[in-house]
Amino acid sequence: MYAAPVSAADTQNAPDIPYTRFKLPNGMTVVVHEDHKAPIVAVSVWYHVGSAYEPKGKTGFAHLFEHLMFQGSENHKDEYFRPFELAGATDQNGTTWLDRTNYFETVPTTALDMALWMESDRMGHLLGAIGKKELDEQRGVVQNEKRQGENQPYGRVMEDIQANAFPANHPYHHDTIGSMADLNAASLGDVKQWFRDYYGAANTTLVLAGDITPAVAKKKAMAYFGDIGPGPSVPRPQAWAAPRKSSVTGHMTDNVAQTRIYREWNVPALGTSDAVMLDLAANVLGGGKTSRLYQRLVYKDKLADSVSVNQMSFELAGMFMLQVDVKKGIDPAKVKAAIADEFKRFLADGPTADELARAKASYQADTVRSLEKVGGFGGKAVTLAQGQVYQGNPGAWKVDYERTMAATPAQVTAAADQWLGRGDYTLTVTPGKVDANDAASMAGRKAVNGRPHDVSSKVAGYQAQGDGVDRSHGVPEVSQFPDLSFPKLQHGKLDNGIEVVLAERHAIPVVQMQLLFDAGYAADQGRPLGTSSFTMSMLDEGTDKLDSVQIAQRKERLGARIGTGCNLDYCSASLNALDAKLEPSLALFADIVRHPAFRDADVARLRGQWLAGIAQEKSQPIGLALRTLPPLLYGQGNAYAIPFTGSGTEASIKALQVADMRRFMADYVRPDNVKILVAGDTRLAKVIPQLNAVFGDWKAPAGAVPTKNIAHVDYPAKPHVYLMDRPGAQQSLILAGLVAPSTQADDNLDIRTMNGAFGGSFTSRLNMNLREDKHWAYGAFSFLRDAVGQRPFLMYAPVQTDKTSQSVSEILKEANAVIGPKPLTHAEIQKIKDGDVRGMPGQYETTSAVLGAINGIEQYHRPDDYVQTLKARIDAQSDQAVQQAADQVIHPDHLTWVIIGDLSKIEKPIRALNLGQVQVIDADGHPVK
Repeated sequence: MYAAPVSAADTQNAPDIPYTRFKLPNGMTVVVHEDHKAPIVAVSVWYHVGSAYEPKGKTGFAHLFEHLMFQGSENHKDEYFRPFELAGATDQNGTTWLDRTNYFETVPTTALDMALWMESDRMGHLLGAIGKKELDEQRGVVQNEKRQGENQPYGRVMEDIQANAFPANHPYHHDTIGSMADLNAASLGDVKQWFRDYYGAANTTLVLAGDITPAVAKKKAMAYFGDIGPGPSVPRPQAWAAPRKSSVTGHMTDNVAQTRIYREWNVPALGTSDAVMLDLAANVLGGGKTSRLYQRLVYKDKLADSVSVNQMSFELAGMFMLQVDVKKGIDPAKVKAAIADEFKRFLADGPTADELARAKASYQADTVRSLEKVGGFGGKAVTLAQGQVYQGNPGAWKVDYERTMAATPAQVTAAADQWLGRGDYTLTVTPGKVDANDAASMAGRKAVNGRPHDVSSKVAGYQAQGDGVDRSHGVPEVSQFPDLSFPKLQHGKLDNGIEVVLAERHAIPVVQMQLLFDAGYAADQGRPLGTSSFTMSMLDEGTDKLDSVQIAQRKERLGARIGTGCNLDYCSASLNALDAKLEPSLALFADIVRHPAFRDADVARLRGQWLAGIAQEKSQPIGLALRTLPPLLYGQGNAYAIPFTGSGTEASIKALQVADMRRFMADYVRPDNVKILVAGDTRLAKVIPQLNAVFGDWKAPAGAVPTKNIAHVDYPAKPHVYLMDRPGAQQSLILAGLVAPSTQADDNLDIRTMNGAFGGSFTSRLNMNLREDKHWAYGAFSFLRDAVGQRPFLMYAPVQTDKTSQSVSEILKEANAVIGPKPLTHAEIQKIKDGDVRGMPGQYETTSAVLGAINGIEQYHRPDDYVQTLKARIDAQSDQAVQQAADQVIHPDHLTWVIIGDLSKIEKPIRALNLGQVQVIDADGHPVK
């Protein structure tokens, strides 16, 4: 049986990203996409080099060099992020992967010259700014990034899988972050040669997407990049899937909560038809509740808590990956046998027409959604750059789209049979003591480029075109900034009085909405902890007429996303639907919210997954800290004295009954306790009748909505330090907290600005100290968790184990300084204010961001024009008011510290600091004697 062919309507309405492409005389490729919905431009610079190009003994070079590119350049000898922060850049970062290194930012249109000057200055004028000091600093940062990753549960898995999946002479044999030994051995000469070899203009693609025209783009690209040399020819490794002929197994022990099974098959590279078919196969096999393996392992046999299958496509090869979390107490051999059985069935019969149609509908809807954002990690600039860099075609994504929509069951079956019917690598990770050497693949691995052939990227006879821009005056000043365009909020009511708030956004044919209930984790008080989150998660597990699988199937056919969840003070149910399918999506959405079934079998299944999730939280340093610190901050009896994950405790979830959930629904999930927030491609006159049809007859139960008890909290009389043991940890997680005024406080903006300067931005005091100056951490920050009551103010730093006590001292030193001898300066405060104001056009680019703003307006009782008037209120903040916020919030003598690490190495030095009473506690916050 075959899936229906692509219809004329599908072809006519197919998504598109129009672009213009040209090359500069130096060989640099420039791709331009116009999108004038907001006064912003996404700048994306892709260098066609990644970890696949690293020779033996130099693993991690590509990623290390990415960090060095943020150190400043010959004409800007300062932090790279600083001018961008002042200009209001959003979505700024850099990443390294197997085949490429990219740098990106979204800036106000008026800041484009600054962004291009900065990108071109580090491309053409970098080497003179890199010395041993800069190399050592970023070497330390990268090594702490590696420690931070490996300190997470399953954090060493990909290194093991790549080493075992690919032959020793394959470019993908080693992972991107590299080995500690190679990073330590990197010399200044080595990294400078890396720049000379790979960072030439002819090995670079620049994508400009947003409020720009091709004519302007061409002029600016030539001005800023035209005088940069093309660089040498770059040998390209050829595509090499390296499929296995036999199966191999491996084993690893780790500080994890449950056994996890990985299976990996080497498959073709991106851009091939088979890669597209395998994407669809992955969806059918393990793409969610309706998938074959989820149905078998989670629903039917009850062997696993979760299952997923994904296809990762790269330039030279792909990796088809299965991941299964084994239910506690189950023999992994039974799980592996069931997996093998399901794969055998799939390879024999392939997907059904209905399975394939649902996969296509979800894919099509997700593609439409992806067209809204111009930049960031996954916007249109990324899509165009990836196509150009890997396949020489910015529109390559559309080829894959057309292949997907035209795919037949026979094609998917044939591709799966060819690539999944042969050998694989299976890795089983079990709970146990961490041993960095227990994976056989780690020993003696080699990293050498595999079977390259030369494809020249050098431009023959090239001569620099002019002198480029004048760089003698430094970074171009950005003196003008575009105004924010934010939709005016519209209000309506349903027949039963439910208020509706709408913000129109017509960029893509998608409507998003949220049912906002005044409840949240605080509503758990007097109930089993986790009741709110667990109950909301049960809503799409079945209604009176539909079971959980039928709900999931309907969502897939409609291309709709339906989600539920809670924060401290509110719970919500959300819908993201294509405008053309809004009415049937709304009908399903309303059924889920209004008629949850709470069937015993579904409750039992979710309970098991929930308990496994709590165990996973306890195996993660930050999860442990967020579970442990709030009860210590708020004190027994406070509604906020709960794990801030909202998941409750093992005891409370085991005790939770259907009657508790129904009582929660009757108390909080009701029409007299909800507002419906809508944003997207609709109008009030259209959406009110649609909402009335499904929610207008909803009647409130008897009795009033309960009043939550959010009591006032005083500071502790003196500091407290709580230590948690994590034997063998490469890093210590430091979390220090205080209670701060509510998000609704009159001086909320002053508090927010203060936090940005102290620890909430890249160039803040905390991060510059522990990351950039000391390079003891990959990042160190402070943050505020929004709340109707007193909210937590937290300082956070994962640091290398041997610098734990010193890092605590530095955090304390910064906290004392900012309210004492070193108050915030005008420049520090103005930097945050400028960035906040100037970043607003980029911040509110998407419909989801607009909906989030409405959510904040409703949760914290702000005026409708809150966003439109935000600039004036930020500008009006005085330095004195912001410093007063620091004095009000930061109290070093009352901090509560939670520090998680290897106590055999950190306990004695921490006690020697004499911060206050020190108590060792377990994962549940109970004292350890």
